[in-house]
Amino acid sequence: MKVSLIVAVANNGVIGKDNDLIWHLPKDMGFFKETTLGHHVIMGRKNFESIPERFRPLPNRTNVIITRNSDYKAEGCVVVNSVEQALEVAKQNGDIQPFIIGGGQIYKLALENNLVDKIYLTKVHHTFDGDTFFPELNNEWKEVNKTVNKADEKHAYDYDFITLERN
Repeated sequence: MKVSLIVAVANNGVIGKDNDLIWHLPKDMGFFKETTLGHHVIMGRKNFESIPERFRPLPNRTNVIITRNSDYKAEGCVVVNSVEQALEVAKQNGDIQPFIIGGGQIYKLALENNLVDKIYLTKVHHTFDGDTFFPELNNEWKEVNKTVNKADEKHAYDYDFITLERN
């Protein structure tokens, strides 16, 4: 099983504010959907609750929510208490590439504990005011693919799709 992480990050490391996305990049949302379809998507409770109700659980994916609250319930989702438990669920279900999709604390735990093999990083070329940040990556990651996207009528900022793999 190859564990992937998918994230959109601003130049200053911001990934969100007030439990919400800051930017609107339709092509990035499409990339996220296409990349994660059919897989387990692993997220923290706050991240799950930040998804508009009409879109949750994320369709055609097994939604796995991590929370310390042992009484937490979310219809159509699997609820666990750690990133490791979430990955065990994905493994038992035969998913060869589960995705860690946030938020900030879940990304930090997954990276600190060396649980991630691949990162799909959307780099948003702008600086934003935010309260949630993506952890700084160490030098054990190498870029294996990059697609440059320019701002246009639907996308206010330049952004790149970057794929990183652990050295």
